[in-house]
Amino acid sequence: MTLTNGAATPPSRTARGGLTGVGHLGQAPPLALPERRLSLARRAWTYWLGCAGFALALATTTGLGPHRVWGACAAVGYGTAAVLAARDSRAGNRAGAWAAVLGAVLVPLLVLVVSGAAQSEVGVVERSGALLVHTGSPYLPQPAHTVDYNPYLPGMALFGLPRALFGDSPLADARIWFCLTFLVCMFVAARRSDGGPGPTPVGAVSLLAGFPAVALPLTVGGVDLPVLGLMCLSLALAGRGGSGTAAGVAMGAAAALKWTAWPLLPVGLVLLAVTAGRRTALRAALAALSVAASAVVPVALADRHAFVEHVVLFPLGEGGVRSPAASPLPGRLLAVYVPGGAALATAALVAAAVGVTVSLLTRPPRTVRAAADRLAVGLGLAICLIPATRFGYLVLPLVLAGWFRCTSKTGGSPSAVPVSLPPCPAPKRPDSGHRLSGGCP
Repeated sequence: MTLTNGAATPPSRTARGGLTGVGHLGQAPPLALPERRLSLARRAWTYWLGCAGFALALATTTGLGPHRVWGACAAVGYGTAAVLAARDSRAGNRAGAWAAVLGAVLVPLLVLVVSGAAQSEVGVVERSGALLVHTGSPYLPQPAHTVDYNPYLPGMALFGLPRALFGDSPLADARIWFCLTFLVCMFVAARRSDGGPGPTPVGAVSLLAGFPAVALPLTVGGVDLPVLGLMCLSLALAGRGGSGTAAGVAMGAAAALKWTAWPLLPVGLVLLAVTAGRRTALRAALAALSVAASAVVPVALADRHAFVEHVVLFPLGEGGVRSPAASPLPGRLLAVYVPGGAALATAALVAAAVGVTVSLLTRPPRTVRAAADRLAVGLGLAICLIPATRFGYLVLPLVLAGWFRCTSKTGGSPSAVPVSLPPCPAPKRPDSGHRLSGGCP
């Protein structure tokens, strides 16, 4: 409210009902709507253009056939998204996201599934499903070559069952089920978050699927994405409290797929203990261990030698064949170029694990975002320090650190919750007992 010639005049309102010309507690007024749309359009245009450049560079430099197909298709999809963002500042972001998903996920996935081209991991998972059906174990008893090894936990073989049961049908491709599991888990996780002014669950999932670090493994066959989807779903369920059983089942399902999901258990259980109490966390722990044990223990007992060789020794580089996973990260560089470097990398990995554990005990995460950040830090340190690792594994901490910032309203600290001020009393006229209208300055 402002005073003009002694008279009080209310501030003007826009067509949307908002106030103009008045900031909040001295803050500058927000950008006008056309300026804000133009700024968003410029950022979207720059982002999609950068994605197109990355995809085109990959298509022209990689020696891997599936990656080349993805790069060519994705470059067109991202380029279209950039054009849409530049031409229409109002709908460019949404249309651009769908153009990116079409060009970077759906089209190359269809081309690769029909042609049968895929990363070697897809063949490993599909073979493990057939072995599980015919022998009761997803592991070859005497692996002789790198492609004979299956470094995943027994639950991963479930993604290979469609190929074992339905043969050469395109819908039996393990990548279809990797993709569906990931997208459904992320959609449910977005719905389970605390809402806010961010994108809708469908919009958030489409933006995530179009992100190059996610779109590439979705297309060529990244086994880490279903694990990542279950991890995000587990944290979203744990953040809502409840009985804890659903969160525990999701944690156990992730833990049955790959070792990289096991750091989720302490983080998710501590979050549940904070949000819903220790009994709920204990109930979730029993559910998680029951689900993981039911998938792992029978297979491990069926052929203990094969289980240890594939799942324990091979990932550590101690199996009959060396793991091909190698990236110039600190753990790998220590193991290769420093005498005793493997022991140093292992010691650093143990120290990092102890540090994260101590942080969980001394400063437990109280929000989903804080828990996801803690898990991202732990996984990031582990990926950097393990001697046998790949850059592609970094998609796990990257998505964990960013996903709940996009889909969670508060997620960070109690200070993010808006505080409402009590109404100011109206001042009294000095010469009478009547009150003046207005009140607060």
